[in-house]
Amino acid sequence: MFDSTSRYANIAVESLTEADGTVVAYIKRRFLPQAESLTPLQQVSTLAGDRIDNISARTLGDPEQFWRICDANDAMYPPDLTFYPGTMLIVPVPGPTPDPVPTG
Repeated sequence: MFDSTSRYANIAVESLTEADGTVVAYIKRRFLPQAESLTPLQQVSTLAGDRIDNISARTLGDPEQFWRICDANDAMYPPDLTFYPGTMLIVPVPGPTPDPVPTG
């Protein structure tokens, strides 16, 4: 259903049958991994005008892997990571993310 490098690649697909018999498929909720559980590859300092997808392209070779940098820096809103030039970001080693412990 999802590309093997997608943040949703290992999330279970479930289905729900509505009252009229229609079956609706959906993916289960993705819990974010704890940032400290990810192995750092390197740290980078943001520049004025940087975007997280450009940083991901430079460091991981794929702009669509920006979500890995977001996870490693506890960011729910990617633009927050590049708002202030000079922000130090952790770029994690690509690969499977550890299973998070759901909270709440």
